[in-house]
Amino acid sequence: MRRFLLVVLWLSLLLIALLASAAPAPKPMQIYFVDVEGGQATLVVSPSGQSLLIDTGWPGYEGRDADRILSAAHQAGLQQIDYVLITHYHRDHVGGVPQLVDGIKVGTFVDHGPNLEDSEVTRTDYAAYEKAIAGHAHVVVQPGWKLPIKGIDVRVLSAAGEHITTPLPDAGAQNSYCKAEPAAADDATENARSIGVLITYGNFRFLDLGDLTKKKELELACPNNLIGTVDLFLVTHHGADLSNPKALVWALHPRVAVFDNGARKGASSAAWQIVHDSPGIEDVWQSHYAAESDKDHNVDADHIANVKENCEGKSFKVTADADGSFALTNGRTGSEKKYPKK
Repeated sequence: MRRFLLVVLWLSLLLIALLASAAPAPKPMQIYFVDVEGGQATLVVSPSGQSLLIDTGWPGYEGRDADRILSAAHQAGLQQIDYVLITHYHRDHVGGVPQLVDGIKVGTFVDHGPNLEDSEVTRTDYAAYEKAIAGHAHVVVQPGWKLPIKGIDVRVLSAAGEHITTPLPDAGAQNSYCKAEPAAADDATENARSIGVLITYGNFRFLDLGDLTKKKELELACPNNLIGTVDLFLVTHHGADLSNPKALVWALHPRVAVFDNGARKGASSAAWQIVHDSPGIEDVWQSHYAAESDKDHNVDADHIANVKENCEGKSFKVTADADGSFALTNGRTGSEKKYPKK
């Protein structure tokens, strides 16, 4: 009898082991950095299949940016976009909304509330946005809020000029880089009202601060670093030197940074150098070769999605696993660079 029970136990353990080995591996989180020629359109797909689009690129151009977003969505197997988050109401971020809703179903729009910039062009773009989202679910977020996307944590760090005041878990250390950081000027534009988000999947952390400018970035970093460190950093404001203070970028210690610059927009030499020199940086990638910079302030061609000004709009795709490992694929070359877990 005892021998029979041991055999049964052994078979049970064997069955459990076989079932465990046959179980499908957890799906990765996907991030598509869609090229919208110096605007932003970042598509995030959670392992559960839910989707978040951060910004929509420019209007016009015969629907170019909306078409590129739809191409990424179809590549990801999406039939709809569950959330569209508008960081702020500048044309290169919100302008593509009317064309986007004509091309794909959108669940909920997320923003920081009404336009806060005294500018005729921004008022015009905000009015077009309001008209386009009529009839859709709409949420106004505040710092500290989370979006209900299954499988990942999407936490709002800044919105409408406000920011989190309590450090995130494992953050809050005094920032030694703040002492040498020059004071930053006030900014009355929508840039300073950008929604910034930290997206976490297990041990993987991705930061997107929209177009926040230096004073607001420094409020998140000084005197204490409220964010902590990140694996992947979408360089703020396309790499403009109005943003990306050293005290923020260096405190983040990003492993990999991506510039969503245009051929003649963003990736300024000053911001590029700060990112390039960041402690612990492993790689820098650019959506475009920065034509108004020099060779010493552009990465090698194999780290650029579009090397010519008149391009096909190639993009980057990132796949990230919960253990903190991730890989980036250059849509122009098809090559993949892997970054193992730490």
